Amino acid sequence: MSGAAVVLAGGEGRRMGGGKPLRAWDGRPLLAQALGLARSYAPHVAVAVRDAGQVGQGAGIPLLFDPPDIGGPLAGLASALDFGRRRGAPWVQTLACDMPYLPADLSDQLAQALESGVGAVLPVSDGRVHPVCGLWRVGTRDRLEAYVASGRSSLRGFAEYVGLREVAWEVAGPDPFVNLNTLEDLAAYQPPAGPDRAPTEQSGAGSR
Repeated sequence: MSGAAVVLAGGEGRRMGGGKPLRAWDGRPLLAQALGLARSYAPHVAVAVRDAGQVGQGAGIPLLFDPPDIGGPLAGLASALDFGRRRGAPWVQTLACDMPYLPADLSDQLAQALESGVGAVLPVSDGRVHPVCGLWRVGTRDRLEAYVASGRSSLRGFAEYVGLREVAWEVAGPDPFVNLNTLEDLAAYQPPAGPDRAPTEQSGAGSR
């Protein structure tokens, strides 16, 4: 089924000194890497931001701005779900701009678990849930205001609120869900040269 993919790039990135989406990784901005992944996941692609300055000039794709009445990570999700609805997509795959090793088959694997009664599917690796890389039914947007009004702000909490299914990733090498929070991370997780550069080639998924 045809969906949408939205890169969440609205964080401040303070631990990296700011400007995270434009930091270089493997010779390209992190945002460019994330957009490449997003385009492989779905035909409709956008970037969720607080303001256009976070992603510089010439992104060439729709920018989604945080709604004024929702804050934190849920703001990006709200914008993403609105975008998916405008595009007529049944689901939206979200992904962070600082996770360059995400599996190429992420959306395909999560979509297999999007059964009746399930509003969100989240990947799990090494016992950790990754809500920023979830597959969300567009219809869950209708329940977001009520969730926020109850005083809650957790992405994972909202996934549970709308019906959560988790998909466990079997990791045989480096965790493909590693996220880069600091300049040290950015240096440490640069891909090696040669054919073994992509840890995602060593990973697979299985539902739980």
